[in-house]
Amino acid sequence: MLVGLLFLAVIFLAYFNGANDNFKGVATLYGSGTVSYKTAITLATLATFAGSLSALFLAQGLVDSFSGKGLVPEEITATPVFLTAVALGAGSTVLLATRLGFPISTTHSLVGGLLGAGLMSVGWNVNFSTLGSAFFIPLLISPFIAFILGMSVYWLLTKTRIMLGITKETCICVGEEKEYVPLRVIALNQSAATNIEHETHKTSLTMAEESKCVDIYTDKLWGVYVQKLLDIAHTISAAAVSFARGLNDTPKIAGLLVAVEVLNLQFSMTAIALGMAIGGLLNARKVAETVSHKITKISHSQGFSANLVTSFLVIVASKFGVPVSTTHVSVGSIFGISMVSSSHNAKMITNIILSWLITLPVAALFSAIAYFIIPM
Repeated sequence: MLVGLLFLAVIFLAYFNGANDNFKGVATLYGSGTVSYKTAITLATLATFAGSLSALFLAQGLVDSFSGKGLVPEEITATPVFLTAVALGAGSTVLLATRLGFPISTTHSLVGGLLGAGLMSVGWNVNFSTLGSAFFIPLLISPFIAFILGMSVYWLLTKTRIMLGITKETCICVGEEKEYVPLRVIALNQSAATNIEHETHKTSLTMAEESKCVDIYTDKLWGVYVQKLLDIAHTISAAAVSFARGLNDTPKIAGLLVAVEVLNLQFSMTAIALGMAIGGLLNARKVAETVSHKITKISHSQGFSANLVTSFLVIVASKFGVPVSTTHVSVGSIFGISMVSSSHNAKMITNIILSWLITLPVAALFSAIAYFIIPM
């Protein structure tokens, strides 16, 4: 029974991990107007799922890190009660953040869950040195690295564009506007009337608000429009971020199932991948709006720069088993770019950082409560 409860708790965590995290990889695509929300979340789901499955071969080092080994005695980490409390504590925290529209770190939530359940099970005998060296240091340093790299890459790309003489222009939309006029046509037998939609066309020029204006590149490079090349590169980089996120997060969550040595790694990761995919498809909208539109106005080149930094850092960290947060890396790179472009929303950035600071203690509290109420 307890193993079944553990499995449900882990899927609950995976579902809301997908709801809070899946869209972050493609947020710049949606925020820059490159693709629609539906296209963005579909791409994110497919790429994240592929990353989750690839974690079986590339990121197994993260499985042991998040099973609690080294933090509390192994006889505790192998119990379904401890692991279920961790999953419920982390999952409840991510659920709360998702409902409020804040992009938080599932990694931080898991660390908080491990801490809360650890304190309830062994008191102050928790190995705090392991907690600091294995979790806190990588999690604290990674967003600052992303911040610096984000600024640097965007600055370098901007200088390269200017050096090549590539210019960008603000576009206006001139096109065909459709208007539908209903006509009533009387049937030959005069027994019925049918409404037919008659389509007429007219050309119009619409002036939009300044916030709706879009900068595009109108020059060619190697015979191809720069904007088209940038859109392709941006889309590939967004898919790479989503892939990296699946690669990094899936083994962390799977560690909770594998630790009981009842469910095998392949089944665990596949179930988690499906849970993450469904959660992203059904409940990602609020966080998507925050990351895409409320931190800073994102251009095509800014989005590409942020994704390049995020995918590189997360894939490297996953390969070497370093527990970084995709959320912190992704948002950190966007923060850095917003500083270069001077278009950041200071209030929203402050709110997001505050949500990061309270993630761990909230998850620890939820996990401690869950440990207390779960029957032994």
